[in-house]
Amino acid sequence: MKALIYLGPNQKALQERPRPGITAPTDAIVKITRTTICGTDLHILKGDVPTCQPGRILGHEGVGIVDLVGSGVTEFKPGDHVLISCVSACGKCTNCRRQMYSHCATGGWILGNSIDGTQAEFVRIPHADMSLYPIPKGADEDAMVMLSDILPTGHECGVLNGRVAPGASVAIVGAGPVGLAALITAQFYAPGQLIMIDLDEARLELSKRFGATATVNSGDGQAAAAVMRMTDGQGVDTAIEAVGIPATFELCQEIVAAGGTIANIGVHGKKVDLHLERLWDRNLCITTRLVDTSSTPMLLKTLCSHRLDPKPLITHRFKFDQILDAYETFANAAKTRALKVLIEA
Repeated sequence: MKALIYLGPNQKALQERPRPGITAPTDAIVKITRTTICGTDLHILKGDVPTCQPGRILGHEGVGIVDLVGSGVTEFKPGDHVLISCVSACGKCTNCRRQMYSHCATGGWILGNSIDGTQAEFVRIPHADMSLYPIPKGADEDAMVMLSDILPTGHECGVLNGRVAPGASVAIVGAGPVGLAALITAQFYAPGQLIMIDLDEARLELSKRFGATATVNSGDGQAAAAVMRMTDGQGVDTAIEAVGIPATFELCQEIVAAGGTIANIGVHGKKVDLHLERLWDRNLCITTRLVDTSSTPMLLKTLCSHRLDPKPLITHRFKFDQILDAYETFANAAKTRALKVLIEA
């Protein structure tokens, strides 16, 4: 089969690899029909994720058709159309029983990280009964790809951890796919202000279509001052960091109100300064999280009831043999205006 291989920092290639096989009774083999590229994949290519070693097939998002199942799989059979969760969970260990699936003793975020992932024609899914979701008949499978990772990530790591509440003021730093997913799902909780901050004017304009009440272009270095003016000098109740670089986390520290929450989503590959000399008396909560996908069933129902439409996040489409072009497009989003690239079999 063809697969996208991580060869080391800043190196990747489309190569032939053997098809995966069943290695445990709880495994399923899924034929990929649609996958995508995540910002985390770009972090891997920069060398920011040391758990991902050269030779790994990348990717942790996608939908497909079950090809084979192990003897211990009870919920799925060959031919089933399934959504692949970016997090694999046994459902039995201590952390899974706390719904902290991202820290499953034998799973977590392993696809495209410590085991081969979804940017291939076939993928092995461990703990298939807990790590796959049946796709309802007639559901839009393009939109379903957005439920693998970015929507639960934006919702859980940003909105839930950020304690977004009715009437609250929220600033999201980073109008990329995950930041926009946080913007979309924050509206479940009716905040009073939804301020989107980014360098890219095109993404800020798109944010307004997705529900932002205000936007701030941070290119002039005056984003914090602008947010303070919008909030009568108080700052925001929730500041969501959705980029993963020191400057954006710094900005969150500057704009959060007393008693507020900074919710980190971004994957950080460099150290970030925490300014306790300014924040020690501010009654703040700072949260970090790897998505657990515990909200995926709710999001799936919301999508199927047409209360949630993530499909406009898809800006570019490629066939699988064009995946290197897809990476080029996604990595140069400022020029290509890419959000999510859909890669089809």
